[in-house]
Amino acid sequence: MPRTRLTLKGVDLRERPLPNRDSRSTMSFNKLSPRRLAILTLTAALLLLVTACLPDRPQSTFGPEGKIARDQLHLFQFIFWIAVIVFVAVEGVLVYFIFKYRRKAGDTTLPPQIHGNNRLEIAWTILPVFILAAIAIPTYRTIADHKDPPEGDALKVEVIGHQWWWEFRYPDLGVVTANEMHIPINKTVVVDLESQDVIHSFWIPKLAGKTDVVPGRINVMWLVADKEGNYYGQCAELCGLAHAQMRFRVISHTQENFDKWVKGQTTAPPQPAANSAAARGAQTFVTKGCLACHTISGPDAPGVQEGRAQGFEQGRAVFPAPNLAYFGDRGTMAAGLFDLTEDRLAKWLQDPDELKPGNRMAELAQAYADPGSKLSDADIEALVAYLMSRQAVKN
Repeated sequence: MPRTRLTLKGVDLRERPLPNRDSRSTMSFNKLSPRRLAILTLTAALLLLVTACLPDRPQSTFGPEGKIARDQLHLFQFIFWIAVIVFVAVEGVLVYFIFKYRRKAGDTTLPPQIHGNNRLEIAWTILPVFILAAIAIPTYRTIADHKDPPEGDALKVEVIGHQWWWEFRYPDLGVVTANEMHIPINKTVVVDLESQDVIHSFWIPKLAGKTDVVPGRINVMWLVADKEGNYYGQCAELCGLAHAQMRFRVISHTQENFDKWVKGQTTAPPQPAANSAAARGAQTFVTKGCLACHTISGPDAPGVQEGRAQGFEQGRAVFPAPNLAYFGDRGTMAAGLFDLTEDRLAKWLQDPDELKPGNRMAELAQAYADPGSKLSDADIEALVAYLMSRQAVKN
């Protein structure tokens, strides 16, 4: 049967050559052999791994600056090297036998079939027991050492987890603040952890490991900071839409500077000058309903935050929000997401959901839920001046 040529407007499609591809692209693709691709992938993975493990990164556990974190790192390193030895030994034997007893050219018969070896089976049953014991003993000792804080004078801090920010109370000092926990160096800090809504997890990588924060239960941890610093903290338990933005800072001071900070937090900030932008902001703060969720005049009275949480559960437009009495002294805002600046604060007041999607302020606050109460540019300017003026008296 004669073959039929397909034509289109007189063009022989069967004999028409394929379009030329870019020769340079073809050569580059051909040069990327599976072996080279594997090498590039492995190199990229190793670079990412090394970058993640750099001790000077803000949330790296490989640069501990406190006893708890240091002990945990030593335990991790001990277990890691045991795992490396086991991996190398097992994979080394596996690779050796793969090449030693691989099927060779000309082999047509099955090798001798072995059905068990008592000595080997006893050995690889007993050996893991010793390996697990070597891991379990230092692990238990580390857990036992960290269970109770050292005896002696200690600073007590109550930490309450909210969606999605952290509240810090110092019951013995009469101080309440948010998202920034101040502590003295070389002193034991006992932390009582509790949640008012869902399960969170309190984690300061360079100072201590993770501890769950559970509603209706107080979990206790302790830590010690070796030196002055600004340490990053993070909620490490999925707790809702803005979980990844639930951050905080721990600022460690010398005892002298910590005492100055406490004194400043217990001294009322000066009142705004009459007819100033800050004075107008104070009035705006009241008229726009900010007091429903925020306390601005000092520490929250007992039961205030709990009452706000109960109101939220009952469907009212109220929620436990950060104490703003000394807001202008803080270095960060929006639960540690941004450095505190006037421009950033103005953008936050204009549209908090743009900077931190899912936050309760954008959902519940009168200025955002009620179109008639929307903040004008003048309102925002006045609120920025007022909030930035909420600073402790400088000694």
